[in-house]
Amino acid sequence: MASDAASTAELPRTTPARIAIVVLVGLVALAAAMALAAALGARAVDLRVALDPSVSPNPDRVLLLEVRLPRVVLGALAGGALASVGVALQALLRNPLGDPYVLGTSGGAALGATLALVVGVPVGALGGLVLPLWAFAGAVLATLVAYAAAHVTGRATTTSVLLAGVVINAFTSAAIMLIKTLVTSTKAQEMLFWLMGFIGNESWPTLGMLAVYVLVGTVALSLLGGRMNLLSLGDSTASHLGLDVKRTKQLLLGVSSLVVGGVVALCGLIGFVGLVVPHALRLSVGPDHRVLVPASALAGATFVVLADLAARLSFDVFGTEPPVGAITAVIGCPVFLWLMARYRHHLA
Repeated sequence: MASDAASTAELPRTTPARIAIVVLVGLVALAAAMALAAALGARAVDLRVALDPSVSPNPDRVLLLEVRLPRVVLGALAGGALASVGVALQALLRNPLGDPYVLGTSGGAALGATLALVVGVPVGALGGLVLPLWAFAGAVLATLVAYAAAHVTGRATTTSVLLAGVVINAFTSAAIMLIKTLVTSTKAQEMLFWLMGFIGNESWPTLGMLAVYVLVGTVALSLLGGRMNLLSLGDSTASHLGLDVKRTKQLLLGVSSLVVGGVVALCGLIGFVGLVVPHALRLSVGPDHRVLVPASALAGATFVVLADLAARLSFDVFGTEPPVGAITAVIGCPVFLWLMARYRHHLA
């Protein structure tokens, strides 16, 4: 009984009011970032003209509502999804390196989506529903293979799972490269740009399909925050406190794979979001996953929206637009190294 009391005392205590405050601040930051990203670009948009129904034809309205705003929404959905999944995988593995890319989940999703495109799955509204299912299947299969490989020597450890994830990533990358050699050069170039992480101009029906995957998955992960808190105490302690550890891990893996599949199907591989954002938020809002999941989702959405804005604005400098995955890597890598150096006792 004493051990139970001690373990329970280690669980974070958070009030609903604190969760509401953190979410409100995150929503305000995200709304500001989305407004800024919609307003800025190579061509200025006059919002008064764009929103004036009496003006016709209205190029400002077309630019705002059909070009920029869909792209901003896609960036927000992708960033929020990847950051929330990063939190879930770090809790699942009890390791700060937990991330959709590191575990092989993103690589499997990319391979699944690539195979779907090769066999002719459409990229329109129907593709917005079907492509994520292919990517989801690839993500689940890659994750299961990684866990199966980690169990080869007996009980899987965090290190063995991460190493298996690295191997799975290498395999999926090689498989995608092989597929690229079998398609036309134009298609191969499109695949390369997509795999580097790209926020494109998707139709509203397609965005609606992705929003279903992302929002349902993110809400589910938020509701599982209490169980993630128990997992952070270790499997044996969590089980002793009444948690069905196996079922919880299955839920986390399933939901995470579904969300990552939806994002990768439309945006390719955007790295560092699921790795850096949760760590940065953990230092500011604490380790309670009931707060950390929604806070990271909103911060990740803000991060990718601003990264995509930086990619668009860099066109005037480079004469071309780099993939948003390159921007998140350029920003995320030094930030993560700085976090490790400054707060290594928190990341341990």
